[in-house]
Amino acid sequence: MSMSFSYKAFWAGHEDLCSHLAAKVPAVIASVNYRLAPEHKYPSQYDDGYDALKFIDAQNTAVLPAFTDLSSCFIGGDSAGGNIAHHVTIRALKNADNFNKIRITGLLALQPAFGGEERTESELRLTHAPIINAERADILWRDFLAVGADRNHPAVNVFGGGSNSEAAKEVENLKFPATLVIVGGNDILQDWDKRYAEWLNNCGKEVELASRVSRCSPCFLCISRSARV
Repeated sequence: MSMSFSYKAFWAGHEDLCSHLAAKVPAVIASVNYRLAPEHKYPSQYDDGYDALKFIDAQNTAVLPAFTDLSSCFIGGDSAGGNIAHHVTIRALKNADNFNKIRITGLLALQPAFGGEERTESELRLTHAPIINAERADILWRDFLAVGADRNHPAVNVFGGGSNSEAAKEVENLKFPATLVIVGGNDILQDWDKRYAEWLNNCGKEVELASRVSRCSPCFLCISRSARV
């Protein structure tokens, strides 16, 4: 089974993509709807993703085809969805005893939305990137986070502190799934995505980094309604 989180506001074809994947690959695809900021701030989106996993685990025979293999579950997402996929995976692994059938065996992070207070080379260079630049992204993070929190919050900067951080120790002690990170060549967050892959590798996890040379991040943080134009 594959569970997908989209960035929601711009990609009207996300449901079409999920239908296409379901027709082409031997997997059952579940697309998750989640609440948006600023009306619903952190951690509402992670709660919704985790609750969707719990619902499928408990109601699998009622909502999924009988042949669905929940022992091989891939979680994936693009942009904000990639961020959500990471955090939902972490929460599910930490609470593995609460799941009867679901076992997460893979994570797909397609241009995932991570960041921090530091301005990376790609954020400084791609000031005229299509759709969104660093300043616009800052607004979206503020919509998502609690008042007073900055971009070094662990929801955003998941690898803050590097391989010696508490987050790294947590990941090292979890059975984190094999991960594919796809980076967009015109995405302002590409440096953060590369750091994410490097961080997972340093934590001893299986990770592969792939690049889409000419791609930008069409929305980035559609955890927030403010991303809509």
